This record gives sequence, structure tokens and C-alpha cells, in this order.
Amino acid sequence: MEEETSSENLTPSATQASKGITPPMTSPLATIGNIGKFEGQTVTLRGWLYNQRASGKLLFPIFRDGTGTIQGIVPKAAVTPEVFEAVKTLTQESSVIVTGKVRSDSRAPGGYELDVEHVDVIQRVPEEDPFPISLKEHGVEFLMEHRHLWVRTPRQSAILRIRAEIIKAARDYLDDNGFVLTDPPILTPAACEGTSTLFPVDYFGDEAYLTQSGQLYIESTALALGKVYSFGPTFRAEKSKTRRHLTEFWMVEPELAYAGLNDLMELAENFLSFIVERVLTRRAADVKLLGRDVTRLEAIHAPFPRLSYDEAAQMLDEAFAKGLLEQKFEYGDDFGSPDETYLSSQFDRPVMVHRYPAAVKAFYMEPDPVNPKYALCVDVLAPEGYGEIIGGSQRVASYDLLKKRIEEHNLPLEAFQWYLDLRRYGSVPHSGFGMGIERVVAWICGLEHVRETIPFARTLNRIYP
Repeated sequence: MEEETSSENLTPSATQASKGITPPMTSPLATIGNIGKFEGQTVTLRGWLYNQRASGKLLFPIFRDGTGTIQGIVPKAAVTPEVFEAVKTLTQESSVIVTGKVRSDSRAPGGYELDVEHVDVIQRVPEEDPFPISLKEHGVEFLMEHRHLWVRTPRQSAILRIRAEIIKAARDYLDDNGFVLTDPPILTPAACEGTSTLFPVDYFGDEAYLTQSGQLYIESTALALGKVYSFGPTFRAEKSKTRRHLTEFWMVEPELAYAGLNDLMELAENFLSFIVERVLTRRAADVKLLGRDVTRLEAIHAPFPRLSYDEAAQMLDEAFAKGLLEQKFEYGDDFGSPDETYLSSQFDRPVMVHRYPAAVKAFYMEPDPVNPKYALCVDVLAPEGYGEIIGGSQRVASYDLLKKRIEEHNLPLEAFQWYLDLRRYGSVPHSGFGMGIERVVAWICGLEHVRETIPFARTLNRIYP
């Protein structure tokens, strides 16, 4: 038997509809992001109340809909009493459908305002249980505990829109330049870059690991298809608390058959230049909202400066001698964050450091034929102290050398038999790199920490929410 419906059982939307303030559905549905196309027209927006202020008989609600924010104007004399009261009593993050006329206003942040005519309240957030993230300052720990709600704020939404644009640009560049997307497994039987940073998983009684990289697998698809790439989550169990590290992050990894280190470096600089230009073109409003200095990004175009490891080490020695670095760089080591920060600060665009000592690099990197002490590899360091955003190399092509390297790194030879097969059957010079999406987002957005670059950050001490 159906329950009898009373006014107490009505949803907020139904209650408001019964008062006759449901907006007419004859007006076109718009988003705040494309509101300029409707100047002078009456449109309907679906979103939430971000903030509101009042001045006498004028209300100034600010609405958001995921594409941006817009200020509404509600004069008491211009709307029905029900509409005015409905807007006046809105609380932060109440969900609404608003109808109004789009008006150009150069003083408005987005260039437009909305003369509100109707409002339909879908859900009013109770005053006794308000939205926990107010417009006042909150600590990082509080915001991360409420990350599921923090992403609604204009700044965080802008970062996520830019992230999406970076991902789309990366895909578009590779797709349009003949690369084929091939998806590697997330569960793997062996390490790609050493066993100390792996997350083990019980795989039906056998030990498996969450992937550190799709590289080894897309080497096989590159030898099948020529030019390929993968894009997916990767996992590193480093116990690091730096602003550059996440335990779960996303990486795009192109791999090319018949390609050497120089081919790879040319790809990397063109790839990054394309991504930055795309963001500046399509996400200018979001970049502006973040307060990013766009002149720094406008300088990002190929070619990028290139330094050998030895040249970079010499620069660090000179910087230490001048008191510009607190700690002396030990030749033969990999670069630390202070070293990368100093090196990148000397250039107005990413700098490519190549030919590191083979001893500090991964087992699969091809030695330099001119001097086998060095590996044919490259790290691309972002300017402004954002560190390594791309790491890549030419891969070992020789079966015997690869087998020797696997044994030297104390890796289980049986787990790499399939990988050795790639050197048994039609081996060719081939190269590839990995680009971490989150570090690129942090750099392009000008963020202090990578935790804001992904919807839900996974760090050493955080797995909630």
C-alpha cells in the first residue's frame, strides 16, 4: 500500500515546485564555462551555491557548476517574493537550478553576470549541519580529511580541469603522431626498477606486485606496432614525505622502435611544448584563477637546453663553491631535489640532463657506445624547482648484456624470460620515457605540493578518504 504524501515528505525540489517557482524549461541549458555564447539570453544553469552576500534589497549569490563560477543578481523588486526568499535562505553548497538572463559585465571575474529570474532548490544544506569547508582559512590536514568536498572549491576545480586538459593534450599529441595506445598490466610478477619500492600483492598464493611502470610491457608492443604508449596508474612504495612524491600516480609512457636517445629527447621537448601550449590556449581562465605567471609558461617551447651529467655536475660544484648550495654534490650519485632545483633554476624552460653514470641507473638502459661508463638516458627537469617530470632512455638491445644486467641487479631471471625474448627475436634499438602527470600538473599550475594535483592523493600517511 502506498503511503499518503504530505508536504513534510516532499523533497526540497518538490516543495519549491509546489510554490510555483520551478523554472520554465523553455530556456536553453547552459554551463558557466560557455555562458558567453548566450549574452542577452535567458538560460538555465544547474549547480550549487558557492557563496552569497546581501546589500539591502539586493542579493548577490555566486553559483558554481563545475565549469566555473558566476555571480547572480537578485533585486527584490524584480522577482517574486518566493524566489527572493528561496535565494535569501540558500546555504553554502545547496544544489539549485537557476534561470536568468546573461549580462556582460567587465567587472565580473568571468566577464558575465546572471540576472536571476527563477530558482528551483534541489537540496538545501541544513543550517544546523553546514558545509564543513567555509570560506575562511583551513589547515592542510583538515582539507585533506575533507578532500571529497575540498575539490568543489574554485581553485581545486581549476586544478582538476587543467589536469584533464594535460591528459587530453598528451593523448592527442601521441594519437596524432602515429602512436598506438596499448595497456600494460597493473599486476606484475617482477620489479621494473628494483624491489625496494614495490607494493606486494597475494596473487592466488603467489607474490605479485603493483606496477612501478608499464615500460617493460610496452617495449613488447613497440616491437609489434612500432610506436606505442601506455597511460595508467603506477605505484611506488618509497617512504618519502617530500612535496614531489605520491605513492599512487598516473604516468604516460611512449615507446618507439628504431629510435635512439636523440630521437627520444626530440620527442620529449615537442611533447611538453605541445601540452603547455594547449593548456594556455584552452584553460587560460583556470590558469589565471590560480594566479600563475603565464609569462613563464609562454617561454616553454622547443628546443630545450641539454646538459650532460658531467656538465651538470660541474655546475653544481661551481654553485657549491659560491655558497649557492649547502651540500657538495658527490660525483657518481643521482641528483637530489636541491641539485635538480638549482640546475633547473638556471634556465627558463625545461632542461634535459643526459648520459648519467650507468651505475646509478636502471638495468635496462643501453650503455653509451662512446663510453660505456654512461647510460644513454635523459631526465627532463622542469623550471622553477619542480624537479624531474620525464625520465627515459634507450633500452638495452643485446640479449647477453640484458641478461648480465638482470643478474647484476639480483633480479629473478625466471621472471624476465619473456622480456629477454624481445632480444632473442628481432631486437632493434628502441627508446621510451615516462612522464608523471601529477608533477606536470604541479609545475604548470605552480603548486607547492603534488597532493593537490590528483582528486584523491595517496601519500605515506594518507589513504583516507
